[in-house]
Amino acid sequence: MKQPELLRYNLGNDVVAFSTTRKGGYSTDTYAEFNITHYCNDDPEAVRKNREALCQLLGIGDDCLILPRQTHQTEVLNIDEAFLSLSTESRQQALEGIDALVTGVAGVCIGVSTADCIPVLLYDREMGITAAIHAGWRGTVARIAEKAVASMTKWYGSHTRNIVAQVGPGISLDSFEVGEEVYEAFRKADFDMEPISRRMPKLNGGTPEDNPCDMRWHIDLPECNRLQLLSCGVPERNIFRSGVCTYQQHERFFSARRMGIQSGRIFTGIMMK
Repeated sequence: MKQPELLRYNLGNDVVAFSTTRKGGYSTDTYAEFNITHYCNDDPEAVRKNREALCQLLGIGDDCLILPRQTHQTEVLNIDEAFLSLSTESRQQALEGIDALVTGVAGVCIGVSTADCIPVLLYDREMGITAAIHAGWRGTVARIAEKAVASMTKWYGSHTRNIVAQVGPGISLDSFEVGEEVYEAFRKADFDMEPISRRMPKLNGGTPEDNPCDMRWHIDLPECNRLQLLSCGVPERNIFRSGVCTYQQHERFFSARRMGIQSGRIFTGIMMK
């Protein structure tokens, strides 16, 4: 059996945290090689074999690998014993329209799928609580990271001072060119635009001297989410960034902007031992 290549994060001795790369799986073409997401039209048998390989690497059964069907909203789901007791069909229904997961159950790997959007992992080291967040630009504008932290506090009594966070692979400011409507969405949502945005020459459009009037806004999604975590009270020293731009490193990580939406997805997951 093939073994997936993982980008691993050090969030503590009692937790496994990682992002998958494109390497070490069974998918082909624009899904090559490693994709465990059912929702992007990959071959179901390849997805099954990839999930099996990841579960074997993590030492868990397939029923303990939890991935929601994300819709760029802000719904957060608690993966508790009640959820784990549901039938497969009921689980699938519960995971529809979910963009963040929280759990206090050890041996369960929760995660989100991305291909330029920003994955964020949280771990409360004192309470033993984890969260996985999918933050595209819409979710970021709607402050999904803040809502996930609030859910950890509400459901489990987490204290933000005990949370460590990992911002995973996603599109960087240099590569995330947006229209005026996206810039305005952030501005109208009361984001401080100076640290998260910059006007730059149109991508693939030459130099500023070549196109002095063709400037576009760029947004720093990883920084947006880091600032949200800070605003919640997560200590700055506890927030880590992968530094990986999926658009620029599309040969190792999936990028929908580079490869199209009919392509694979990165899985960023976290599991307490």
